[in-house]
Formats: sequence, structure tokens, C-alpha cells
Amino acid sequence: MFDKLNSVEARYEELMARLGTAELQADAAEYRKAAKTLSELEPLVRQFRLYKTVLQGIEGAQELASGADAEMRALAEEELTALREQRDALMHDLKVLLVPKDPNDEKNVILEIRAGTGGDEAALFAAELFRMYSRFAERQRWRLDLLSSSDSGAGGLKEVIVSIEGQGVYSRLKYESGVHRVQRVPATEASGRIHTSTATVAVLPEAEEVDIQVNEKDLRVDTFCSSGPGGQSVNTTYSAVRLTHLPTGLVVSQQDEKSQIKNRAKAMKVLRARLYEMELQKQQEAIARERRGQVGTGERSEKIRTYNFPQSRITDHRINFTTHRLSDVMEGDIAELLDQVSSHYNAEKLREVTMSDAQEAESARP
Repeated sequence: MFDKLNSVEARYEELMARLGTAELQADAAEYRKAAKTLSELEPLVRQFRLYKTVLQGIEGAQELASGADAEMRALAEEELTALREQRDALMHDLKVLLVPKDPNDEKNVILEIRAGTGGDEAALFAAELFRMYSRFAERQRWRLDLLSSSDSGAGGLKEVIVSIEGQGVYSRLKYESGVHRVQRVPATEASGRIHTSTATVAVLPEAEEVDIQVNEKDLRVDTFCSSGPGGQSVNTTYSAVRLTHLPTGLVVSQQDEKSQIKNRAKAMKVLRARLYEMELQKQQEAIARERRGQVGTGERSEKIRTYNFPQSRITDHRINFTTHRLSDVMEGDIAELLDQVSSHYNAEKLREVTMSDAQEAESARP
């Protein structure tokens, strides 16, 4: 671990020196790349240097604690206790900072919510989940752009797809993918019997053209008249677009805009995100096959959370976390849920890093 930290510090110092050279400053693209890498390394280097300073302080306090002066020994022992606590806390922080970062964490996302089993009640729940995430996005000052939606006719949503843009969107929402289950008495239920319905949520990191190349020859493009509300252009102009990705069979339709060009651009945005997620799923499945002990597989089919309205209770089944703040959560106050899940998976990654370091240390022994 310390070899790794020393190499990171050496890399940081090298980049600092390079940023001051005329050669790098003349190349804007390379300068931005180096500056970005430097900013990513800085928190780790700062903590490592503080850790080394604390170690030096411990050495000095230990010398004083072994002296003849009783009063000085007592003060040194008190300082040693504080420094050792600081050392242990810094060591934990260093391990956390060494956990490999998800390269998608800073990406915007495509959020897809679909009604599952449960008919009209499932569609109503899908609409409530959409409202919950929309409210949370507002709290974060993220930009939400509706790409497509399909009403159920009973005030619910069969499907809704939105783009969310902002700082660290994917890092906050990436663990929301999965089946969300609701338990409550529907308004139409005369006998007061609790029904169980579901909605599926998919959080896809938005893919740029550099991430996913889509060849035109792999696309079938169909245009058709849009349906539903939209004024005079409905059923009169072929503004709606359906893209079919022939190699995978993925189909994306878009008709919310009056312009065929805008609808195609939005459809491409969703298609790239879905293709990118398919590649991520392949990677995750490969990792899961190698590490059978891993908690969860990342598959959407997993039931991740239950919203029990009669008991005002929400349970996240992946981490056995329960809260009774259901009304606040449905109003968009989901930070606690997101933090709990994120902390769980970060702890899993930290254990993997710790085990890997221990194995490397064991193999290095003569």
C-alpha cells in the first residue's frame, strides 16, 4: 500500500513540474488532461503527506515519553493518544481514497421508469417515483429534460424517460437501478386489502459519441405521425422517429418534439446510453462470475427496495436498511437512502482493496 502511495506522490510531483513547462502550456489539450489528473490525485497526496507528518509527530512524542521528566512524560503520553487516533483515521481515509473510482461517476444519466406488475396501481407508483426523483433533482439543482413519456390514462405513467444533467449525477443515482416494490391499499380497493405492485428503474450513464460509436448502416430509421397531445402537427407530419439498432435489436421511439431532427437526436441519446449500459453489464457479469462472494450482481431484475405505505416504512433489501420516513422520501428527500447504499458498496470495495494489499504483501514475503 505504501509503495502505491509513494508512486502516486511521485506522479503528482512530476505533473506539478510539467504544468510549469512552456511545452505543456503550449498544448491546451494536454495541459487540461494533466491538470485534471493532478486535481484527481491531490486529495490522496494531501492525506498521505498529513499521515507522514503525524507519524513524525508520533516518533517525537515517543522520545519525550521515554524521558526522565515525569510531567513531560504525562504530556507526551496524552499527545501520543491523540496522534494515534489521528493516524488511524487518516489510514482509513487513505484506504477509501485508494478505492478505484468509477469512470462514469461524473456522467449525466438517462433515467427510465416503467410500471411493472400491478396494472393501474403500478402506473401510479411509477408516476410517484418519477416525482420523487424529480424533486430530488431540483434539490440538487440538476437539470431534468423529459425525453419521452406514456400515460396510463388513470393518472399514472406506463413509462417515462428523462435526461438528468449536473455534477456527479451518476455517482448519486447509480444504485437506484432495479425493481421497486410498493405495498398499500389502492384507492379503488373496497375491502381494504393491501396490494403489491412494482415499477422498474434504470439509471444509465449518458454515453457520448466517443464512448459508443453507432454506425448508420446498423440503424433502421422509421418515421411516423406522432400521437397524443401536440396540436396541429399530430397525425399530419411524420415527425416521430423510431430507431432500430440491427445488431442488438434495441428499439427506441421518440415523438415528444414537433421536429423530426430533434426527435432523432433524443432517440440517439437514449440508444447510445442503452448500448453503453449493455457493455457495462457484460463487464459486471464477468466480474460477478469471478467473485461469487460479491453482494448483488447489479442486474435490474433484483428487488432492491420496498415502500410499505400502511407502516410508513421503506426497506432497502440489499443492505437491510429500514427507515420510517416514507412521506419525506416520496417528496424527494432520498439523500439518506442514497448515502446508506453508497456507503455499503464503498465498504465492499474497500474490503477488496484491503484483501488485495494483504495478498500482495503475503506473496512478497521471501
